[in-house]
Amino acid sequence: MVKKWMMTTLSAVLALTMAGCSTDSGTKTDGGTAAGGGEQNSGKTKVVYWTPDRHDADFMKSKIDQFNQNNKDNIEVEMTVMGDNYPQAVDIAFASKQAPDVFQVNDFQTYYQKGYLAPIDGYMSEEMKTTFKNSLIENKNTIDGKIYSLPNTGQIWRLVYNKDIFQKAGIAAPPKTIAEMVADAKKITEVGKSEGIYGFASPFKSGSGFWRAANTIAGASTNVGIDGFNYKTGQFDFSMYKSIAEALRQMNQDGSMLPGVESLDIDPLRAQFAQGKIGMYINHSGEPGVYKDQFPTKENWGAAPVPTDDGTIKGASQVIGGSYIGINADSKNKEAAWKFMEYVYSTDLQSEYYEKGYGISLIPAVLSSGKKPSIPGIEGFLPKKFDAIFPANPGIITESSLEGMKWAEAFSAYVFTGGDLDAVIKDLDTRYNAALEKSKAAGLTKVTADPSFDSSKLQGKLSTEE
Repeated sequence: MVKKWMMTTLSAVLALTMAGCSTDSGTKTDGGTAAGGGEQNSGKTKVVYWTPDRHDADFMKSKIDQFNQNNKDNIEVEMTVMGDNYPQAVDIAFASKQAPDVFQVNDFQTYYQKGYLAPIDGYMSEEMKTTFKNSLIENKNTIDGKIYSLPNTGQIWRLVYNKDIFQKAGIAAPPKTIAEMVADAKKITEVGKSEGIYGFASPFKSGSGFWRAANTIAGASTNVGIDGFNYKTGQFDFSMYKSIAEALRQMNQDGSMLPGVESLDIDPLRAQFAQGKIGMYINHSGEPGVYKDQFPTKENWGAAPVPTDDGTIKGASQVIGGSYIGINADSKNKEAAWKFMEYVYSTDLQSEYYEKGYGISLIPAVLSSGKKPSIPGIEGFLPKKFDAIFPANPGIITESSLEGMKWAEAFSAYVFTGGDLDAVIKDLDTRYNAALEKSKAAGLTKVTADPSFDSSKLQGKLSTEE
């Protein structure tokens, strides 16, 4: 009786989750149809597709409409655009046997461990395997030699800066070193404070403020890892953030950060930048779309490589991405689901997606076409030789076993309150490596040390530049 009650509750929650967030694409979506059940509609094979992405919903709907009208296999795709509770909706759908045939993979390792994903390499042509060969990442696309998802776009991280504010402060170019970033932030504040202009900001309301400001710098300044994880040793080593934490602490003490930055979210930060009140911050390639549609601005802004310890890139500038969509392991429509998935990953569709500025492509065949996105501001985010996708690391999995404060929050606390930074780093190393051992013992990760790891060797796969 308890099990029956739980499943009924899950189904009810799923129906509520789907209600009001659907996009019709050739069929009616009412939230009550079981997905992945091989349902036929007027002789057609229905494929249910879930995505949390809203920024490209109109584009994808038009493409799915075209697929529904033109495919020769009598397939009809139904797209549902989910809300912010997408991860919970996916879990509920699988628990209640109502999961979609095709769905966006926003947590590859977890979805794989839960058995949600079907391998797709058996469906892929040799030509398609060649197209994606250099883009596949273990634990993001593949596990134990099997492919479960393919990449499409990624977040390219840059220093976003206001060109006119820099010129007004007498700064000729964006900073190349961390020390220059601190000095430039101070100059900008000294010149602009009377007008409410400050040198630097990051959304420190949550731990993401430190992570956004520091993580790409750490990956570029060293060649050992990212997210506090040293791939060479297979252990966490948060000393990679020491110089960055000290720099952010110095900018805070100098008064170079926007007042109230401790409680700032990313959208309020963007609103301030759009009004010309912030000299620089670090974020990703979604910014051109933000300043075109969400916070339209007339400010003269650009994007540059993040600064590093000494001005050189010893490792790589992290690109966040890898997985995109996958097929439900329990779907009764896998063949039809694959035909739709193959269509979505086609070079023609992905090239148009890239050119219209919906995302920076990670597919070499798209990047080598010579075509560029037309959206203003995107040029500074286009992939360069130094941009790279890092291998998956056990950071998120480890935090499920962690006791105490997470690393980005601990560093943020140091930035605003000071203290013994070496002690902060030692405490983080101790707690994270203890949690890592628990995760290994529980079979949640198989991470091992890779003494030959050198992130500079990851460079060059996303760009055609010499």
